[in-house]
Amino acid sequence: MTTSAYTTNEIMTIAAARLLKNGAVCFVGIGLPSTAANLARLTHAPDIVLIYESGPIGAKPSILPLSIGDGNLAETADTVVSTPEIFRYWLQGGRVDVGFLGAAQIDRFANINTTVIGTTRNLARGCPAPAGRRKLRAARAKWFWC
Repeated sequence: MTTSAYTTNEIMTIAAARLLKNGAVCFVGIGLPSTAANLARLTHAPDIVLIYESGPIGAKPSILPLSIGDGNLAETADTVVSTPEIFRYWLQGGRVDVGFLGAAQIDRFANINTTVIGTTRNLARGCPAPAGRRKLRAARAKWFWC
């Protein structure tokens, strides 16, 4: 058995970054999705437009953001709009090509859990579920979860 020089998260981040095309408008989550989207922006997709749910559009962070409220996102964005505008105008208006969000668990049937680990009665851990998850389903974007 050989030992890989890379972690599973590193391999998944690189594979995810390769899915993003130059010039695409991408709705980005924090964590692996943001890492992958910014890797794409810094390598093969310099014209990708990164949108975060807190309002930054065209963000080009110099360091990876710790949260959607990270000031570096707003400072490096082309513009910042309200969260309702992100969901109503951009997502539901069909102006986003791809969404890239984190999933806490994905089972063998590809069911995505973004809410809790365990059950709601016996909670092992709460998850930072994407805001407006129902609104995401209504958007015409292609969605990736990692």
